[in-house]
Amino acid sequence: MTTEHREITFELFHELYKSCSNWGRWGEDDQRGTLNHITPDVIQNAATLVRSGKAISLQLPLDGNGPQTGAFGRVNPVHQMVATGTDHLAHTQTYSSDPLGWGFADDSLFLFLQGGTQWDALGHIFRDGVMYNGFGAEEVTATGAKKGGVENFPTVVSRGVLLDIPRVKGRDHLEPGEAIYPEDLDEACEKLGVSVKRGDVVLIRTGDMKARKDLPEWGGYSAGDSPGLSLSCAQWIHDKNIAALATDTWGAEVRPNELPDTFQPLHLIMLVSMGLLVGEIWQLDDLADDCAADGIYEFMFVGPPLHVPGAVGSPLNPQAIK
Repeated sequence: MTTEHREITFELFHELYKSCSNWGRWGEDDQRGTLNHITPDVIQNAATLVRSGKAISLQLPLDGNGPQTGAFGRVNPVHQMVATGTDHLAHTQTYSSDPLGWGFADDSLFLFLQGGTQWDALGHIFRDGVMYNGFGAEEVTATGAKKGGVENFPTVVSRGVLLDIPRVKGRDHLEPGEAIYPEDLDEACEKLGVSVKRGDVVLIRTGDMKARKDLPEWGGYSAGDSPGLSLSCAQWIHDKNIAALATDTWGAEVRPNELPDTFQPLHLIMLVSMGLLVGEIWQLDDLADDCAADGIYEFMFVGPPLHVPGAVGSPLNPQAIK
């Protein structure tokens, strides 16, 4: 039986952009957005979900094997050694003459903050010259973001929920261009025996990363067609009062985008209107297997960004603790 979905139109976009707005909800100076839903009671309740002592990383490795292809100027991380054990053995280091035989290794990492497992800060996306809560785009300059930077998210600890969409549908993965609708999210909650509550960090697995990460150049994963959220999910996300959302895809929303000649319209609602913390390129497969094994799709979630003042995105190593 085919489910009828509301037609995705520009009129619907404008309706959702208005109805999902959180501008002024937590004050005219607010830069935390939906993280305001994480109150002390939410964190206390999340701590009660730790039962077996398992901690599962949701991070894709930061190395040259990532999904970036140069689109939007983004490349995979570049790890370089600046001091090595072979330098030590060759006695070429500054302290090679130390009588105690002292030596060291040191290294550096160049990376795009949105190039791997990451959070988007609220200063990452603009619409008509403004970001979340009406702050002007001029607040983000070559020296960084004076408004909307990741430093406004010093910690992110809450209840996490995994919605494994392909598992619910009895499939390995969703196909590029396949949209996830609100009824799919409701179906996942029902079949996986979990509810979405205020302050949750909702992880949505499509299987897209697992399906493509071993293909040449990741099979077009980065900036290409992708399964993801339909624009019609905006009201569902807003009404649930979640704190954050993250997916195993490059851009969270379905691609090709649903509105002709537009780019990432759902981002405009999630980040600019709603002030939602959004994560992308998360490795959710290990967590999905564990949840399927024990039947528990809720957990304590810990995933603060790096404290980089003025940054509009940040890598992280998020943890699901069960």
